[in-house]
Amino acid sequence: MHKTLVAKALACVLVLTTGVLGMPQTVLAAPIQTQALLQVDQRQARIDRIDAALAREEVRQAMLHYGVAPAQVEARVGALSDQELAMLEQHLDELPAGGDGILVILGIAFLVLVILDLVGVTNVFTGIKK
Repeated sequence: MHKTLVAKALACVLVLTTGVLGMPQTVLAAPIQTQALLQVDQRQARIDRIDAALAREEVRQAMLHYGVAPAQVEARVGALSDQELAMLEQHLDELPAGGDGILVILGIAFLVLVILDLVGVTNVFTGIKK
């Protein structure tokens, strides 16, 4: 009697699991809009351009002189919104071709750090009260 009870219970479990595994699963998928894909590409292109400007040796030396770690700046550039990236890129376009723009780049990077610190995203400047 014990064997038949176990066999019936096992048969019920197998029937239920087979039924559940055999059910079709729904998958939600949607095509990616062209505009969304272009925005992602534009954002990455802006980040690459800003990173290239910040990667110049003169800029890195100036950041270190002011106590700002270049790695922190790169991480924070990635955290900027699309509007902030566009504004920063526009300022890069306005810079002269020579070395005079280094201080402007540093000023913009410093401003970005202060804004992110005030908003509470980072805690770079411990003297700033939120």
